[in-house]
Amino acid sequence: MPSFLEGLPFRWLVLALFAVVFCRAQATYWLARLAVTGVARSRWGRWLDSAAVRRGSALLDRWGLPVVTISFLTVGLQTVVNAAAGVARVPWWRYTIAMVPGCVAWAVVYATVGLALFWAVLAAFAGSPWGAVVLVALAVGAAAVLWAVRRRRRVAADTSRP
Repeated sequence: MPSFLEGLPFRWLVLALFAVVFCRAQATYWLARLAVTGVARSRWGRWLDSAAVRRGSALLDRWGLPVVTISFLTVGLQTVVNAAAGVARVPWWRYTIAMVPGCVAWAVVYATVGLALFWAVLAAFAGSPWGAVVLVALAVGAAAVLWAVRRRRRVAADTSRP
């Protein structure tokens, strides 16, 4: 754990993590919202038209603002959902009401299990050659599964087109 967080009591650690995720989520929302209003031709505009943001927008359209809250308990979906809320120009107060419980959940998870898991993985990687081998094997396996799933979807989409 970073030294400035190490000696903090649990409630202060949760508060610090809450502040970090709150600021990051708000920044993502506002950057996406500003990109839609005037910077659409920049690289941000291209990112906002990406498949990831379209998936986040589709989830938001289908399930509504609870997706914002739940996205904080996922890896990789949180940023695109926050950006999708900005792209959709969800009113700030509604977005923030949906975002705060997610920020609290994220802070508690990372103050307990999340940071402990991160530092355990880092220690295994740095301290044991076998730990590094296992981590690399898991990463390669996950990448292979992801590649296979995406390839299968691409092939299925190509065959279904006339």
